[in-house]
Amino acid sequence: MSLSHLAGEITRLRRRRPATRVVLANGLFDLLHVGHVRYLRAARRLGTLLVVAVNDDRSARRLRGSGRPIVRAADRARLVAALEGVDYVVLFGSGTAAPLLRRLRPDVQCKGTDYTVKGVPERHVVQSYGGRVAIAGDPKGHATTDLIGRIRRRFGG
Repeated sequence: MSLSHLAGEITRLRRRRPATRVVLANGLFDLLHVGHVRYLRAARRLGTLLVVAVNDDRSARRLRGSGRPIVRAADRARLVAALEGVDYVVLFGSGTAAPLLRRLRPDVQCKGTDYTVKGVPERHVVQSYGGRVAIAGDPKGHATTDLIGRIRRRFGG
């Protein structure tokens, strides 16, 4: 879904149901694994509507280096959208989620346990409009980079 369409949807939903609590979670979600699922489930419990922002291919390459992403952005977005509890998925290409946060103004910005609330780069943006930052998911024991390393070692890549 485009950002402008999603912003309109959220505005309409908030008018119809003022108690709607929007949560935004974001990430690359390159090779979907159990850590991603646990993170998104925990994020969903923080509100009534879960929006997941997925890094586009260019921003994924900037963040993780050449050879990444492994899975194209459109396919990663479809996989994330198929997960239980995910209401909307949007692609983004900026270095941080700040532009999305300014536009969508979610009640909660959710990050994984590899962050602390004070370490979230966009926290000042969220706080500026009265939102809050939350950390969700299980302890960081799963990472796509580690998964790629295990595959390479096992299959000689």
